[in-house]
Amino acid sequence: MAAIHSRYARALADVVVSAGLDPARTVAELNDLAAVIAASPELRTVLQNPSVPSRQKLALVDAIVARTGASRHVRNFVALLVDHRRVAALPAMARQFSRELNERLGLTEAEVTTTRALEDAEKQRLTVRLEALTGRKVLARYAQNAALLGGAIIRVGSTVYDGSLRGQLRRLKEQLSSS
Repeated sequence: MAAIHSRYARALADVVVSAGLDPARTVAELNDLAAVIAASPELRTVLQNPSVPSRQKLALVDAIVARTGASRHVRNFVALLVDHRRVAALPAMARQFSRELNERLGLTEAEVTTTRALEDAEKQRLTVRLEALTGRKVLARYAQNAALLGGAIIRVGSTVYDGSLRGQLRRLKEQLSSS
């Protein structure tokens, strides 16, 4: 299924790049539509029901697009998913689309978990270090977890950098027990 998500995401990314659309706005619009559809089980049921005529489903999509203010390109993408009975995969495709655009734009996402909220200057220094480490511009999301005891855990793609006190204690325990 991931191959299908990737194929649709690449196709939408091609449209965004070739039409010169704002990537951030397109990602936001697609995420908004995915959230609206995910929030309503009744809406998902109607959009996925093969006995509901396609024109009624598309009229429903048009009403949602009008309400959210999404662009014609995003509307057409969601309509395509409805026509191909893949609307259930919209949230996964939206995430894949975001990753695809970031890849094309030379961006990478990082998830930073710390024990406390970082100040802006600390976030900036951390972002600069991550950009030097990855060689790409970094879009960082920050979260807090007091269970770390101190330090931070940073996930960039599939790589995890565990600089937490809890992680250091666990590694020390493993070294002592293997000796």
